[in-house]
Amino acid sequence: MNITDAFLSFALLGADWVLWLLVVLSIVSLGIMIDRWRWFRGRDASCDAFVAELRAAAARGELDEVCRRHADDATIAIQVACRGLEARAGGAAAAAEVMLAERARWRRAADRNLIVLGTLGNNVPFVGLFGTVLGVIRAFDDLGGKAADSEQLVMTGIAEALVATAVGLLVAIPAVIAFNYFGRRLKVALGGADECAHSVLAIVHAGAVATPVATADEAP
Repeated sequence: MNITDAFLSFALLGADWVLWLLVVLSIVSLGIMIDRWRWFRGRDASCDAFVAELRAAAARGELDEVCRRHADDATIAIQVACRGLEARAGGAAAAAEVMLAERARWRRAADRNLIVLGTLGNNVPFVGLFGTVLGVIRAFDDLGGKAADSEQLVMTGIAEALVATAVGLLVAIPAVIAFNYFGRRLKVALGGADECAHSVLAIVHAGAVATPVATADEAP
C-alpha cells in the first residue's frame, strides 16, 4: 500500500470522528467560559467609592482601618491598593513595586485558560472544515461505486459532510465572543487597579511632604 492509498483509507473513515472531537472541544470551551465567569464575578467592580473612601481615610489618618475593612473584598483594584497601603512605610517607591507585583499576580490568575478559548475560536473552524473534506472524499468514493443509488448517496454524504463545518462554526463563534468579553473585563479590572494604585501613591507622596525627615542640623 502506497502513501496515497493509506491517506485514502483514512479519509474514508468519514467525518463522524471529527464531529465527536468537536463535541469534546465544545464541552471544554463551555467549561472554561463557566469557570472564567465565576472567577471574574465581582473582581472588576467599580472602585470609585473606594477611592473616595481612601481619600477621606487619609485625611483622618485611618488608612489601616480601610485595609482591614476591605481585607476580604474580591475586587482586584482594591486588593492592589491595600497591598500598596501596607507597604507605604517604605516610601512611594516600595509601595509602587508591591502594587506592580500584586497587579501582575492578578493578571496571571485572570489569564488562566483564556488562551485556550482564543485557540479554539481561531482553529475549530478548520477542524470542522477538515471533517467536511473527509466527508466529501467519502461521498465521491461512493459515487465511484456506480451503484444505482450512487447519486443519492453522494448528495446525502456531502450534506452530512457540511454538518462538520457548521458545528465547527457553532463551537468557534461563542469561544471568540467569550475570549473578547473576558479580555475586556480584564482590561477594565486592571484599569481600576491602576487608578487605585495612583491614588495610593498620591497619598503616600502627600504624607511624605507633610512629614519631612529632619536633617542633622534640625535634630535636637
